[in-house]
Amino acid sequence: MTDSEIAQLHWQHHLLSSIEVGIVVLDRECNVEVWNQFMENHSDILPSAICGTSLFDHFKEIDEKWFRAKADPVFSLESPVFLIWEQRPYLFKFGSNRPITSDSEFMYQNVTMFPLTSPTGEVEKICLMIYDVTDQALSKLRVERLNEELKIMSRVDGLTGLFNRRYWQERFDLNFKLAKRRDRPVTAMMLDIDHFKKVNDTYGHQAGDKVIQALAAVIRQSVRETDLAGRYGGEEFAIVLTDSNAKNAHIVAERIRSTAELTQVEHDGNLISFTVSIGLSEYGSHCQSALGWLEMADQALYDAKVSGRNQIITKNHPD
Repeated sequence: MTDSEIAQLHWQHHLLSSIEVGIVVLDRECNVEVWNQFMENHSDILPSAICGTSLFDHFKEIDEKWFRAKADPVFSLESPVFLIWEQRPYLFKFGSNRPITSDSEFMYQNVTMFPLTSPTGEVEKICLMIYDVTDQALSKLRVERLNEELKIMSRVDGLTGLFNRRYWQERFDLNFKLAKRRDRPVTAMMLDIDHFKKVNDTYGHQAGDKVIQALAAVIRQSVRETDLAGRYGGEEFAIVLTDSNAKNAHIVAERIRSTAELTQVEHDGNLISFTVSIGLSEYGSHCQSALGWLEMADQALYDAKVSGRNQIITKNHPD
């Protein structure tokens, strides 16, 4: 070997050792031929221990059938293949570079596979380039998580965990449109806490908040996931009971009413009892608008309160 050839090998080796990218060369049988310093550092596998052996013998996390399906176009079509972390977080399960400060236990990776042609023009080997994109991935995931949290915050009432009035109203309007098209029963329910001002005046607003939270918990336990429950304002709540006629909705309303009556809220050594009044209105052809439908449930609630409270009244037709 000439001095120039030795010098060329030296700088090539130096380049492979110093570059902050993983470089792996595989033959058609997926035996390793090149394993650079980046791969050695992150895998703790020496080139002498892996070169000449199958990649899959050392990395059980790599699905061989899947990998060969990805590599086949590189060999047969001489076409590069790109693997991004959004589709698959990593190819090689390496630990994070910063296990103490990083939010991830592993290294997120983008991978490029490209063909290496022989002097005859045949693709006999492929090269994998493994990029550490952990910082970029975590940054994007944080933004997505924050956006999801903001979306939830924009929909949910902070005190009760039920939908807030704005989002509940949007969903209620959609339910009204669906009710007009579908031949299936649906009932609106309005309810609020009886003599709530007295609770606040006697025990304070913190006690009032606890009572509101207690009723919200009763509602969550009493309705289905497919139902739409929200805090409509103050001590008032609104619910849409899907696939429920007025008779079935009355059963749910009674469950809420009776459970609330038996519920006691502890505050500063005091046990606070409360009751609720409930109004129901089943959707029908007489409901000309979402607002009109809801107003009938609200009128039924008003009737329940003026009739003595702690009861349920159904109103299905306008006066």
